[in-house]
Amino acid sequence: MEKMADEITPVPPMDENEKRIVNEFCHLLEKSKQLFNGLRDLPQYGHKQWQSYFGRTFDVYTKLWKFQQQHRQVLDVKYGLKRWQIGEVASKIGQLYYHYYLRTSETNYLNESFAFYSAIRMRAYYSKANKEERPDLMVKKLRFYARFIVVCLLLKKMKLVRDLVRELAKQIDDYTGTYEPEDHMEWNLVLGEIKAFIEADNLISVVDVDATSIVVSHRLTPLNTPPLDKSSHVHFTLQEIIIVGNTHEQVKFSELTLDMFRMLQTLEREPQEDLTNQIYDASPAPGRQPFENGDRPNKRENPHKYLLYKPTYSQLNTFLASGFKELPPTGALLLYISADGCHGNAKLTDDAAYDLGGVVTNSRKEGETTNNKPKRPGTLKEMH
Repeated sequence: MEKMADEITPVPPMDENEKRIVNEFCHLLEKSKQLFNGLRDLPQYGHKQWQSYFGRTFDVYTKLWKFQQQHRQVLDVKYGLKRWQIGEVASKIGQLYYHYYLRTSETNYLNESFAFYSAIRMRAYYSKANKEERPDLMVKKLRFYARFIVVCLLLKKMKLVRDLVRELAKQIDDYTGTYEPEDHMEWNLVLGEIKAFIEADNLISVVDVDATSIVVSHRLTPLNTPPLDKSSHVHFTLQEIIIVGNTHEQVKFSELTLDMFRMLQTLEREPQEDLTNQIYDASPAPGRQPFENGDRPNKRENPHKYLLYKPTYSQLNTFLASGFKELPPTGALLLYISADGCHGNAKLTDDAAYDLGGVVTNSRKEGETTNNKPKRPGTLKEMH
């Protein structure tokens, strides 16, 4: 008992200012968690229904991040703030920017997400997670790696992707070796999906004149986009895009198939802010926060996209209706469907229409799972 008493470090008494700091931090932390959890309940379609909520969530997380930076010493000593807790806040901000990119198609928010994920890795915020003897912290660490890999894939940082995959494999081994968890097969499935996805996306190596491999971006740049003829009158502009992936046994990672991954980049412009050469060895500050003045930008850099993985027919109709509803008078909607063909049974007639066949949609109901297949951990789909 005496040894245990010696190991417990008593928390020094707090003065009024220190109490105020700790109480304010706890308030911001709790508020941020409530708002973040509420993002899961937002509708996946439309714009007006979720934008104000995202704005409030960004605002609270910005205040929380700056507050812990300004009062780190007091929070370390009086509150007992741990590095993994800082990493968890940074991870949530990274997720916010990533999901905001998914909802707006603005690629610059990918760079903001990359900044926070890089800070977590460079500053090793989760380095002592395995020493806490809490398997849930190790799961948070594994999910961080999976999310970071997705962001790096979308930014075509392939060397970093391969480094992260090796690190993730080691972390999965440590996790399964220490805790012998029930979800070890699911995490090995995630790792296998990532490796298969990377291999399929790099079947052909592109090299320069010195035989050095180069990474080719599919996004639009001034170099690969023909100039618009100013004399021609533009009648329609592409405003909404729906990308559907429903091919059986297709290479995928999370709910992003390989062709969805390539198509979404083809319909985007390269991010304006190049963060490639910056090293985030310090805690970043939230950068480009959406709607800082409460206004929605009048012009988007990229058309808005919906990414639908194996949707049901009713879900596809819902997103189509929402996309058309959001179109301005001169806007156009692009529908890309990658799915298996379905042969009809009707005989050939002049008005057979879709009786002759079409494409297969997902017939499962909401909440239904496929039998005899391990359920994958919810690594990436908390908010969309």
